[in-house]
Amino acid sequence: MSERHAYRCTMGATLLDPSRTLFRLWAPTCTEVSLLLEGHPDLPMHVAAGGYFECIAPVGAGARYRYRVGPDLIVPDPASRAQPDDVHGPSMVVDPRAFEWRSTQWNGRNWEQAVIYEVHVGIAGGFRALCDDLPRIAALGITAIELMPLSEFPGGRNWGYDGVLPYAPESSYGTVDDLKMLVDTAHRIGLMVFLDVVYNHFGPDGNYLAQYAAPMFRAGSHTAWGGAIDFRIPQVRTYFLDNALYWLMEYRFDGLRLDAVDAIPERDWLVELLVHVRACVEPGRRVHLMLENRNNDADLLRRGFDAQWNDDGHNVLHVLLTGEHEGYYGNFQAGTACELATVLRDGFVFHGQVEPVTGQPRGSPSGDLPATSFILFLQNHDQIGNRAFGERLDRLADPRALLAAYALLLLSPQIPMLFMGEEWGSTRPFLFFTSHNAALGRIVRDGRRAELAAFSHFSDPAVRETIPDPNDPATFEASCLPKSDRQSARAQDRINLITHLLALRAKWIVPRLRDAHALDARAIGQAAVIARWRMNDGAVLTIMLNLGPHAQADMPPCADRLVYAHPPPDRGKGTPVVLSGYGVMVFMTGDGHG
Repeated sequence: MSERHAYRCTMGATLLDPSRTLFRLWAPTCTEVSLLLEGHPDLPMHVAAGGYFECIAPVGAGARYRYRVGPDLIVPDPASRAQPDDVHGPSMVVDPRAFEWRSTQWNGRNWEQAVIYEVHVGIAGGFRALCDDLPRIAALGITAIELMPLSEFPGGRNWGYDGVLPYAPESSYGTVDDLKMLVDTAHRIGLMVFLDVVYNHFGPDGNYLAQYAAPMFRAGSHTAWGGAIDFRIPQVRTYFLDNALYWLMEYRFDGLRLDAVDAIPERDWLVELLVHVRACVEPGRRVHLMLENRNNDADLLRRGFDAQWNDDGHNVLHVLLTGEHEGYYGNFQAGTACELATVLRDGFVFHGQVEPVTGQPRGSPSGDLPATSFILFLQNHDQIGNRAFGERLDRLADPRALLAAYALLLLSPQIPMLFMGEEWGSTRPFLFFTSHNAALGRIVRDGRRAELAAFSHFSDPAVRETIPDPNDPATFEASCLPKSDRQSARAQDRINLITHLLALRAKWIVPRLRDAHALDARAIGQAAVIARWRMNDGAVLTIMLNLGPHAQADMPPCADRLVYAHPPPDRGKGTPVVLSGYGVMVFMTGDGHG
């Protein structure tokens, strides 16, 4: 059996039958628009309500087209489903129903089962190569892959946050059907697939919207990455609502991670998106929505978003593991073990307090939320790649402390996330890379180096010159992950540890995880904490973690069931124990009825 799926968007090219396509463009700044079809005469488009232009043309799938929106301006479709020749080339009509989906019984997985693996598709080799790698990823105990943004960007090397055509999967990674095959294959082996989407800005190259749809952007308002999108405009809201549903309904993604929603001032649009998604997905299908939100807006999680990336948790753990304290890590210099306890108890560290670095209050109270409202990680694309040299933790942290931290990450009730290569302890960098035109490439390179000048290590201009040029192909190549890296004894040891910890998570934690809440957490040393959670069957999960070299004596007695310990405890059950330097103990109290 198979299924075919399509989502009808408000804009773009909609195939009506094999030989007719409806074209629709929002161009409120224009008085006239023409459709330019390769191999056909130009067609004037009719004015429709709300600033839209539309026409029906006698073409089917595969037709290439652009729009003339001014005497000297021809542009691709901002709702293009495919861009075979990059961001400045013609768009292509796609038949969404051409792909036959085989995973017809797939309805997703419960959020409590999520163990996320963040992937850059270009580093993975493209859609087909990543598809071939899925069985290996699933064998680790991973239950979801999260793809960094796929919207068409200029050139073939980019993190994805410079996308300018949000409906078109990046053509250098493969075809539309290659991406669908990736999702379909993942579902057939039990993996969810999430997509990182960027609704807070467009990239700097290939974005023509301001010239024919000026209301897309809020006059006089900018984000750190470009013009602010104006979500007060109904057509703008619809453009992005459609985009979310397009990925979920037509490509069958199991969820979306919304990038930097703190840069979207119209918070009500986020709630509208949530409501639309919940109303439109098929009954019984489990679709998950995740946020990146520097504002630590806990109320959005109460309203129904599944979880938020826990940057506070990462930052606390990073300071404990590396001792670094410049930049935003300066918010976590004092009492870091106490702050880690706060993360494990409340989720966020900042829930209204003033940040030392910015001098501004941030966040809202979050202690009432279930532990699964927070996605915890030791590394991700930002936290590695925004470093000048893209160093991973295996180059920065004491390996003994890092192994203990993985036990916390993978056995705590917060939802864990790994970044590609982390499972074998890769020491290769993940650098910031682009493939912009030469002029823009120089601006990006120089701007990045100037930004890093604020760090003491890069105060010397000569040192700044050693920072890799994002536009140099060698920067991308240095970030790639050869399969041979997984073969060393050290890599195999890390793989075995991650696989073992995730098997323990599946056995002990996941069945009890729905609506699990923290009971308490406290520091028990300069770099040590003890935290407890009430699980949904009444059992209590306790984690004792020591990221420092000094043992912590006379800890509470071992409980009923020891889930994991490294090194093994040196005293018997029911007696006080010593938590070794760089040690961790995880145990469960109660039989589920207490």
